Amino acid sequence: MSLPRILALALIPASLALPARADDVTIFAAASMKTALDQVAKGWEAKTGDVAHISYAGSGALARQIAAGAPADIYISANPGWMETVAKTGRIETQADLLANHLVLIAHDPKAAPVKISLDLDIKALLQGGKLAMSLVNAVPAGQYGKAALEHYGLWTKVAPEVAQADNVRATLAMVAAVLLLVMIV
Repeated sequence: MSLPRILALALIPASLALPARADDVTIFAAASMKTALDQVAKGWEAKTGDVAHISYAGSGALARQIAAGAPADIYISANPGWMETVAKTGRIETQADLLANHLVLIAHDPKAAPVKISLDLDIKALLQGGKLAMSLVNAVPAGQYGKAALEHYGLWTKVAPEVAQADNVRATLAMVAAVLLLVMIV
């Protein structure tokens, strides 16, 4: 089973934003987009001379800020549900799916053998007594999709007590990189 994560893009009416200059753009983006979007923004700024003001956070936190009136020209969400929440406020001018990806299970050890999440996966043995790093399973899209995948394969109840949650994907990656946890789902 493949559970794609969709990053949706919304263009907020420019009249709601308060940019520093007419051609600057204010972007609210899912934290998981930071590395890629920083590179894109740098290239765009070099080409146009304009500035991209980017605020990274969880999709839900950003959606609530926009719904409450925060100025944004572009909203990039990792969760279509949060995009719909903002759309219902009337603050979205144009909406489109921008990117999609797939859940992966990663390990701190670069020599770790590839693992496929399936019905027969012995996830507790894979953890070797350690923890499974996940983004917040009730709030962050990667955590929500990871939990849904584990539930689909009947693994969630077995591994739930071993899950260490982080506020966003970047924080989850940092836990694995620091060897605080052996395995994570993103």
